[in-house]
Amino acid sequence: MKNCIKKDINFGNKVITIETGKIAKQATASVVATMGKTMVLCSVVTKGDGEKKDFFPLSVHYMEKTYSAGKIPGGYFKREGKPTEIETLTSRLIDRPLRPLFPDFFTNEVQVNCMLLSLDKDNPPDIVALVAASAAMSIADVPFNGPMGAARIGFIEDEYVLNPSFASLQNSDLDMVVAGSENAVLMVESDANELSEDLMIGAILFGHQEMQNLISGIKEFATEALPSPSEHTNPSEAEEVKVYAEVDEKYRKNLEDAFTTTDKKERGEKISTIKETLLADTDEELHSIYLKQFKEVEKSVVREDILSNQKRIDGRGLTDVRDISIETNFLPSVHGSALFTRGETQAIVTTTLGSSRDVQTVDALSGEVKDNFMLHYNFPSYSVGELGFPMGPKRREIGHGALAKRSLKFSVPSLEEFPYAIRVVSEITESNGSSSMASVCGGSLSLMAAGVPLKDNVAGVAMGLVKDGDRYEVLTDILGDEDHLGDMDFKVAGTKNGVSGLQMDIKIEGINEEILEKALAQAKDARMHIIKVMDDALAKPNELTSLAPYFCKFKVHKDKVKVVIGKGGATIKGLQEEFGVTIELQDSGEVNVFGENKEIAERAKEKIELLCAEPEEGKIYDGVVAKVVDFGAFITFMPGKDGLLHISQFKQDFEHLTDIVKEGDQMKVRLAEIGRQGRLKLEQVD
Repeated sequence: MKNCIKKDINFGNKVITIETGKIAKQATASVVATMGKTMVLCSVVTKGDGEKKDFFPLSVHYMEKTYSAGKIPGGYFKREGKPTEIETLTSRLIDRPLRPLFPDFFTNEVQVNCMLLSLDKDNPPDIVALVAASAAMSIADVPFNGPMGAARIGFIEDEYVLNPSFASLQNSDLDMVVAGSENAVLMVESDANELSEDLMIGAILFGHQEMQNLISGIKEFATEALPSPSEHTNPSEAEEVKVYAEVDEKYRKNLEDAFTTTDKKERGEKISTIKETLLADTDEELHSIYLKQFKEVEKSVVREDILSNQKRIDGRGLTDVRDISIETNFLPSVHGSALFTRGETQAIVTTTLGSSRDVQTVDALSGEVKDNFMLHYNFPSYSVGELGFPMGPKRREIGHGALAKRSLKFSVPSLEEFPYAIRVVSEITESNGSSSMASVCGGSLSLMAAGVPLKDNVAGVAMGLVKDGDRYEVLTDILGDEDHLGDMDFKVAGTKNGVSGLQMDIKIEGINEEILEKALAQAKDARMHIIKVMDDALAKPNELTSLAPYFCKFKVHKDKVKVVIGKGGATIKGLQEEFGVTIELQDSGEVNVFGENKEIAERAKEKIELLCAEPEEGKIYDGVVAKVVDFGAFITFMPGKDGLLHISQFKQDFEHLTDIVKEGDQMKVRLAEIGRQGRLKLEQVD
């Protein structure tokens, strides 16, 4: 049995406890991390199969068990199913800072499983899971250049707050997760309420500083749990150096020529031809090492051109934004649409408005949440000229959609301000860098095109980095190859007034404050340029589209709510079926009616108001004969209201009353008197 090792680490005004040797002892490494009553088990399993690969097969899986919050799963099967969106996003959150901390030569398969065991609402589990993963990887005896730390930062009442609770985040202008090593920041994920670039940098640096004690504590824990770690060196280093020199000598010139081609497709075809020649000239068992070094030569060609010559693949300057074209409301039957094209990246983004019954209900462990704003991102294979089977959204699509949503959500009105459910869908039709930021730009335009009352356009841009020792250059509006061959993917979104969304992934062991400041300053300049182009196309929201459901809001006396509902809901259901509308009724008497058009909604409104109205003496009504008796006829003149039209009130000559009136006849009547016990006497009107 492994020795149990446990360590308490002070983390701001909280304590994180990490423990190993008690649970999941057959895994390569396992750690239980606890903060408050939130507990996460992270198990790491590694496998070396002896096969050399040209990639690092790391997989991260975060799982939430409903028992952790004292709940039973909803649905028929009553057990957890496929990963939820929260689980997928948290898996990505853990993966992204872990991956750059492994050396290129390590290609063993590594699987990280983080499982939420217990949850309290003061301590969100994603930070605890990140800490557990860092601690487990630090004792897994793999070449991990960690540990890493993580922190959530809020900005409440003009102050940074470390690891705020779920409740505190509701009042925060910032929700940022920062992960980093001892020396540098590795990953940032955040949404903000139009905060300045200085405040965003301050939050990143605050988070990195606050996690230092956590990193030191994990180091001490790892030293105790794994006192004699293995030495990890690259066994193929000499061979890789030799192969690199060979590939560089034979193919560098060809690659330099290929990277002068500005068209992505043509450039890709040229590089593929060079690669095929290389593979044809080498033995099959050496393909892996040659392909790896081919990528290294590719990187060297592109990076050296940028660092030495300030020359980018497509010929732009380092701070230039690609040409932008915009077309709004080009889809005739869609509530709001925008075709946003930036260089070789293009998105069709649509907005659909629905009634509040279309609001998404999320049954999260922290509690049920109703979300009136949804954004879904789709990335079909044809957008990059590849074959692929259209299936459900993958992790990348869920992550990109979540980033675009975070960037836009602060500007989207609440359900109280704008009583519609809002769904934005981004269909990426071409991709060569920053399709998530194209989704932000197109999403803002499509919302305005549909008539959603946004105050300002929201734009986004992706920044890149090429760094070699002390030399570095920050690139504005990066291409796909610049992302792939560079050191950073730094996406920034916001309005003229400030930042609303920020996501940063680092492929090297972190960046410093100077690079952060430069990247955010360039991103701001680019954002202002893009917003100007967007404003030229559509600066203010259109009138609410006539294609959207018509909405009217009014109030009835709260005592009449039961009348509108009817026995077992029969009345309100009948009204909805009769007029084809959606009726929402509050206990306070507030009524929302959504109809296909104004005429239908207003007719339903009139009927509801009539149901709730009180009879008025002297008022004339359109009535229907409900029943004929010997002494007169009972006339329904209001919903649920019958009055007696006495036989003496009929002005025609007749032998029998049924000679001149029968059930179902329509006639105008005046309410002559409201008698004792509510008896209603009517008069015939000519």
